[in-house]
Amino acid sequence: MRAQAHTLEGFVASLVILGTVAFALQATAVTPLSASTSNQQIENQQTAVSESLLETLAEQGELKPAVLYWNTSRNTFRDSGPRGTFANGGPPNPFGTALNETFGEGNIAFNVDVVHRSPDESRNTESMVNMGTPSDNAAVASRTVVLFDDDTIEGTNRTVANASAQDDFYADDVDPDGELFNVMEVRIVVWRI
Repeated sequence: MRAQAHTLEGFVASLVILGTVAFALQATAVTPLSASTSNQQIENQQTAVSESLLETLAEQGELKPAVLYWNTSRNTFRDSGPRGTFANGGPPNPFGTALNETFGEGNIAFNVDVVHRSPDESRNTESMVNMGTPSDNAAVASRTVVLFDDDTIEGTNRTVANASAQDDFYADDVDPDGELFNVMEVRIVVWRI
């Protein structure tokens, strides 16, 4: 009798454990965007590619012209859509071409923002490329670009200091008494769609 009671007790305990495991598995949702080792590896790879791309473009002298690719009459990036940003890829310049060649294939979306300081030390962001809302596993890379008062806005003969003084440029002169205009941070956010 005692052996039967122990067997029955063991059987009930195993049912309780199996029920608990089944409940726990149903309570957690596993989706394609759930964190995993492979997602972390993809995120790390996208970060490395983004950082390398920014470094290469900086060495080739293509980051500063991208930051200066501004339409002073519309107060938006030149050749951008009605919202003032590019939504289907990078801008039509070497910077945008490199972005499109690097991320345009393989279901990868990207946003590009230019972060700059105001004279009161607050940080402002100007969106250059906006392809949507990044996923939780988005990779971020950034690179700084230093602008000086005499840097010329692409396609014009106007300097950033002149355009900014007339509210025709998105960034402010943070050093009005010196040659430094502003320090811009070009930030790329990349994610799989």
